[in-house]
This record gives sequence, structure tokens and C-alpha cells, in this order.
Amino acid sequence: MKTHFSIVLFFSLFISFAQAQTGKISGSIFDVEANDVMPFANVAIKGTNTGTTSDFEGDYSLNVAPGTYTVVFSFVGYETIEVTEVVVEEGEVTTLNVEMKSSAGMLDEVVITTTTARDTEAALLNMQKNAINLTDGLSSQSFDKIGAGDVSAAVKTIPGVSVQGGKYVYVRGLGDRYTKSILNGMDVPGLDPDRNTLQMDIFPTNILDNVIVVKSLTADMSADFTGGMVNIITKDFPSREEYSVSLGADYNPSMHFNSDFLQYDGGNTDFLGFDDGTRDRPVSRFQRFPRPFDNDAALTRITERFNPTLGGTRKSNLMDFSFGFTAGNQYEFGEKNNKLGYFASLSYKNTSEFFEDFENNSWLKPRETSAFELRPSRLLNGDVGKENSLISALTGLAFKTEQSKYQLNLLHIQNGESTAGNFEEEILVSDAITVFRDNLEYTQRSITNALLSGKHANKDASWTTEWKLSPTLSRVYDKDVRITAFEFNPSNNTYSIRPSSSESPTRIWRNLEEVNLAGKVDVTKRHQLFGRNANLKFGGGYTYKQRDFSIDQYQILIQGSISQRFGGDPNQVLAPGNIWTPETGRGSYINGFYEPANTYDAYNTNASAYVSEEFNVTEKLKAIFGIRLEKFDLFYTGQNNLGDVILDKEQLIDKTDFFPSANLIYSLNDASNLRLSYGRSTARPSFKEASIAQIYDPLTNRTFIGNIDLQPTYVDNLDARYELYGDDAQLFAISGFYKKFTDPIELSVFSDFSADNFQPRNVNDATVIGAEFEMRKNFGFIAENLRNLSVNLNVSFIDSKVEMDRSASGEFESKQRNLRPGEEFDGTRQLQGQSPFLINTGIDYTDQETGWQAGIFYNTQGKTLELVGIGTVPDVYTMPFHSLNFNLNKSFGENRNSTISLKVSNMLGDDIESRFQSFGAEDQIFSLRKPGTPISLSYSYKF
Repeated sequence: MKTHFSIVLFFSLFISFAQAQTGKISGSIFDVEANDVMPFANVAIKGTNTGTTSDFEGDYSLNVAPGTYTVVFSFVGYETIEVTEVVVEEGEVTTLNVEMKSSAGMLDEVVITTTTARDTEAALLNMQKNAINLTDGLSSQSFDKIGAGDVSAAVKTIPGVSVQGGKYVYVRGLGDRYTKSILNGMDVPGLDPDRNTLQMDIFPTNILDNVIVVKSLTADMSADFTGGMVNIITKDFPSREEYSVSLGADYNPSMHFNSDFLQYDGGNTDFLGFDDGTRDRPVSRFQRFPRPFDNDAALTRITERFNPTLGGTRKSNLMDFSFGFTAGNQYEFGEKNNKLGYFASLSYKNTSEFFEDFENNSWLKPRETSAFELRPSRLLNGDVGKENSLISALTGLAFKTEQSKYQLNLLHIQNGESTAGNFEEEILVSDAITVFRDNLEYTQRSITNALLSGKHANKDASWTTEWKLSPTLSRVYDKDVRITAFEFNPSNNTYSIRPSSSESPTRIWRNLEEVNLAGKVDVTKRHQLFGRNANLKFGGGYTYKQRDFSIDQYQILIQGSISQRFGGDPNQVLAPGNIWTPETGRGSYINGFYEPANTYDAYNTNASAYVSEEFNVTEKLKAIFGIRLEKFDLFYTGQNNLGDVILDKEQLIDKTDFFPSANLIYSLNDASNLRLSYGRSTARPSFKEASIAQIYDPLTNRTFIGNIDLQPTYVDNLDARYELYGDDAQLFAISGFYKKFTDPIELSVFSDFSADNFQPRNVNDATVIGAEFEMRKNFGFIAENLRNLSVNLNVSFIDSKVEMDRSASGEFESKQRNLRPGEEFDGTRQLQGQSPFLINTGIDYTDQETGWQAGIFYNTQGKTLELVGIGTVPDVYTMPFHSLNFNLNKSFGENRNSTISLKVSNMLGDDIESRFQSFGAEDQIFSLRKPGTPISLSYSYKF
């Protein structure tokens, strides 16, 4: 027995010692002509018998002793590639990716000799050059350059991309409706399921491989995007054992360590992103509420169940902080070198924001058309404090054989946000009054997603099948939103609650649960067409989405004239001595206020099928033609508040559409392309938009009103682009695009007399025409010692035009009726949500030998129509936000595995502002937030 144990121990130590004495060369081989991976190509170490072949995905790996090698890549009918100076270190992995070209028509064997000077940014540009559609992107290396801790901070450096609210991505200046976000190629709802884009700040960059923005359509892609599709690609299992830890802290002088910070005490688990039950609804939806005249003590007991805290408190807050951990490894086993790999990540972020002098106002045009200056309708000013906790966990397991790959990814994101607001509000319509308002809110959000996928090939990889299944559960709970308003009487300095003018104190619970089931299959057949490589691709998919939405609302009413005793303190409203009892016959009590319109159940289905052919017309001209079929249905169950409109699984949308696409790529030479593409796309209304719900926002005092008559928007897209690629990840590109919209959906004021109510509506046709310019260039052309210094510039200019609605009482008629003297009017305007220009630029210094990296980056966009006015309500525009950010990184350690990063954001101290604008009148503030100038310091260690 001891002998057996000794033998096992000896071999274990021998294997461990042998592995420690070797390194690894691994990478991928790409077929340039076929625009695909190169399966079963030969890989050999020159001058030795060591070699292997690439698998069906074009991946390969070689275990070799430490040293410097020449690696030879070959395949019948292709140029042979010899890569020299490949350095392998003990226990390390050297990544080597190559491209191979056909040698057809050449009499002699062609051998191309090159070196290993490639990086992830150059690899991404190479993928962009060879892509069949128009793409831009960011690599993990780019994330480090710009100091981006999450995707939202990174993507705004991509041409034509902007970020709204620090979270949501817009492509080519088009609003959220026309930009789609996907995760690993699959549709996933975000923390705000009403948006078409994922909340980008929930993805830490340490779990990402790259981010790809697709701007032209192909048949294998979903048709519901127009500006662009953002594909967030998480890391695959690594080629060796890898771990990383990161720590970060943010300090904002205008927000942190502020003794006036506004907050309120919640549950014990708020720091984990969910409520511990403290804010649960204390009564059933079907609870019967006695009235004071019933003289029933049950009313007192019911009222006492509600949390009496209605106002925030002031106390100093701390800095933001974050931490993250990742782990991954790959194992080989079996005679055929099957691979099993895993990747796991956990990150946590805790932030606080404090907006002093927050504004949210309503202004109107004078009804006398001879007057120009806007008149205030409602002015709100005050302080808002927000505390936010975010946890994201991702784990993946992959198994790869000679001809198949299976992968399972699990993602959970948990987010909790607590908000406290204290405002002074002037209501200036009818009788002018001053109201002091306190708001308390807590929103709990979560996403749970699974992705099971597989990829299979036959023996010669001429047939490839990929499939994906992805269920997602998304939950958003607004738990115990509390609004308390006191009317102030300046004549005697008293505060009172008057429901007729300043509304009753209100408690709101909103629940949203959405299930998303998505699946797709893609089949690719490699074949020959016109004597050249071609790919036939076909497949289909099915998506099912179902949403339950409900609002439970309660009012705090007051029996007797005792509210003046509260002294304007919201926490006195439900204080023990102020609650109604049968003995006193006066005080505060709870009354149910249920609105049926705000409870609905809706679901939609989208079945799709497509076929496309990618082929080379000539040696230099490639064509990709395809057509996609989508059958979309939307069903709704709900009723209005009067009960005279009752819908039971009513089919609101029933559309079967074909979406053709065509892409032409002409290769001028090995470094430059000309592209021309056409595609038809759509934009469909969300569940909330296609509803009869009336959803009140307590922070802004505005109400969203659904519209069950909404229909999808259809868009014809035409793109052209010239691109020139250089060494060292250099690029020059210029693009033009044209889009024609049929029945675009816009958010507009509900009516002339409801300035604080908004509704989505289909409007007349619109057009968008634009141009993009991008340049990435280092200064090595001036002097060799300036090669580490580079500039990045991308600029987009967009012109949009929409025909105003000419129906009775529509936008055209109402605006024509309210024209001012000298005001020109042709019945057209810019498209809502469309920015007229975008600018992203930066200067970067990177020295890989010393580990220093520094950059300064600027981003802005033009004035954008945010809200379409009607009648005397003027249009609202989002003003340009000038974002100037500085980043400094230093990597150190034997393998540069430790990095310290310093980042300063919004160095210009610009404000986030929207304004009412009207002809001949001074601009007036619609909303105003002051984000301050955050300073971030982070440390990461990889091992």
C-alpha cells in the first residue's frame, strides 16, 4: 500500500514539476477570405517535431519549454505564415492570433514572415475590418486606457455613441427606442425593463472581453434596432489559471462628507441591494378601510401598521467604494485534449449622490400671442439624496471537444436605491400657493439570467450549428414611496395639509415582474460559389416576454383641523398622538386609493426566421444578402379607472414583416475597405407605452399616460463607409447614413391643459441624414519617441426632420395657433431624442515598458429635443453636457500584474440641464442636476 502511494505521489510531483517548467502558446486562426475562423489548420514550432492543429473554432494551444520560437501556420491552398520572436516564459501563456489568406492562382508556395507585435485593441480593429457589417468597438485594453470601471464610462468613446443619465447608450444620437443592447448575442431586459437598452453602469469592465456596436443590419440579427446594436461580450474561460481583485473609492467634493446629506433609515439589508421586509405593504390589497364616521377602532390599528417616517434626516455621508473579484481556469483531459473551463466574477458598488438646488419646473407660453416671455406654472427647487448599492455576480462553465462546445453562463444583478427629497414648490396657476414637499422612495431591482449555448461542427467544419437558450427574470419593486406636502401660509407662517390644493400625503407600492424566454438557432454551410469561398446561413428564433404590473396606493386623510399643529414636520403626520382614534374623533388615518388602470398583465411573442448568403463576387468585392421574417404579437389585459374599457388578452399588435438587408464590401487593398449597406428595421412600443396605465413620478410630480393605439415604427436604413487601417491600432474612417422613419413614436405633452402629463404617440414620417468621422493616430510619424502618444477623434453630424401631426388639435394646429409675431413655421421640426452632433476625442500616452498610461478625454453632444410641446407648452431640450475626464494608470510588478488608477471626471464642472425654449423668449429650466467633479482611485491585482 505504501509503495502504491509513493508511486502516485512521485508521478503527481513529476507532472506538477513538468508543468511548472513549461509555458504555452495559444490563440486563434482567422480565414480572411471567408471572414471566419480557420478550422484544422496546422501549427508547428519551426525546427522541431512539436505541433498541433486548430479546432473547429480556429483555436489552438501548444505546450513548450521556455524560450524564443518561430511558429509556422499552414493549410492547403493558403499562404504559410511564419511568426518569429515568439517568447514563452515559464508558467505563462503567450497569445498569438494570426490571419491566413488563400494562395489560389499562385504557382509557388508563399511564406509570409511577421512578428508578434499585436494586442487586443489591434485584434478588435482587425475584427472590425473583416466584419460583414459596419461595426465599432472597444477592447479590454481600451477600458484600461480610458480608466473605465463600467461599460457606461467606456462606450461613449465609440464613434456616434453617447450615454444618457450615466447609464443608457444612444447610438448616432438616436434615442433609447432605436438602440438595442444585448448580452452575449441574446436579448436581456435591463434593470429598467421599459427601455430598449441595458443599464450600462451595472457591468464592471473586469468581466468583459469587448463591447461591439453594430450599425448596419444583417439577416441573422434582430430587426428591432435602428441607431445601433450594442453587444456586451463577457469573458470566455481563460487559457490558464487567472485571478484578479480590485478595490476602488470615489470622492466628490460637492456630494461626499456633506453634513446636509439627505437620507432616511430603511432596512438592515439595504447595503446588499434589497429590502429586508421593513418596507413591505402592511395591508392586503383587498383590505376594507373603515371611515371615521364608522367609529371603528380597526381604523386606528390599520393606520398604526404604516411606517410613521415620512421625512428624511440630515447627516454626513461617506465616499463611494467598490470591490471586485474574478477567477478563471482551463483544464485539459482525455486523449483528444478536451477542455473544461470556468470563469466567475463578483463585484460590489456602494454610492451616494447629493444634488443641492435640484430643479424641476413647468413653464408655459402666454395665451396672448403678442407676448413672448414664458410664464411659470410650477417651480420646484430643493435637495435630493440618493444611496445606491449594486451587486453583480457572473459565473460560466464551458466544455469543449474536438467538434463541439457547450457553455452555461449564470448572471444575477441586485440593485437597491434609496432616495430622500426635500423641496419648496410654487404652484402659480389659479391661486398661487407655496408648498413644502418631502419625498421618500426605495426601488429594488434585480435581474437573473441564464444562458445555455452550444456550437457544433462536422469533421471538416463545413457545417456549423450554434444554438442559444436564455431565460431571464426581471423584477422592479418601488416599496413604500411616501409623498407629504404642506401648504405654507406666509401671512401667519403656518403649515397645513389641504388636499384640494396641495394633495393628501400618499403611500405607493409598485410591483413589476417580467419573464423573458429567448432561443435561437443558427446554421452555417461553407461552400463554393463562383469558384470562391461562400457561407450560407439560415436559422430562426423565438422570444416570449410577459409582464405583471400593479400599483397599490393609499392616502393619509385628516379628520379635523389639526394639521397646523404638525408645524410642517412630515414625521408628525403619523406620530402616535396624531393618529385618529374613536375617543378623540380626529387625527390622521389611512384610506385605500386603488386605481384599476394601474394594474395590467401583458405579453408579447416574436417568432423569426432568416436566410442569408455571404459570397465574393470578385476577388475584391464581397456581398452579403439576406431576408428576415418576424411575426410579432402583443396582448394586453387591463381596464381603465371608470370600468367602461375592459381588455382581456386583447391583441394590440399583430404584425408579420419581412426585413431585407444587403451589405457590399469592396477591398481597395489589404488595409482599406469601401462599404455600402441597406437594411429595414423596426421599433416597437414597450409594455408601459402600449397600456392604459397612468404612472405618477413623485420626484418630478409628473404623470406618464399609456397609449394602447401605438403601432410599431418602421425604418429604412442606408449606410456608406470608407475605412483605412494602419499598424499599431491606427484607423481613419468616414461614414454617411440616411434613415427614413414611418410612424415614429415620440413622447409629447398630453394636452395643452395638462403640462405635467406625458404620452407616447405615433407621429408623421421622419428622415435622418448624418456623417461620421473617426481617426486613431499615434505621433510616431513626427518622431519615433512620440509613438507612445496617440490621439483619438470621432465626430458625428446629424440632421433630422419630422412632419408634425396635422390631425385636429394635433401638434401642427396647436403650434400654428400659438405662433408669435415674426416666428417662422413650416410644420417640421427635429426628431425627438435625436442629437444634431456628437464629439468624442482624447489624447493618450501609453508606455508598456514602464507601465505608465495617461489620457485626457472629452465628450459632448448637441442640443436634443427631449419632450415635444403642444399648444402653450413649449418644447423641452436637453442641453449639451461637456464632459472632460482625466485618467492616469501605473502598472508595476514583475509581470505588470498590479495597477493603480486615478481618474478625475467632469473636470469642467458642467451641469446636467434641460430647458424650455420658445421663439423670442428667454430659456427657462425644465430640470437641473449638478453632478460635481468626482475623483476616483482604484487598485487591481491579477495573479
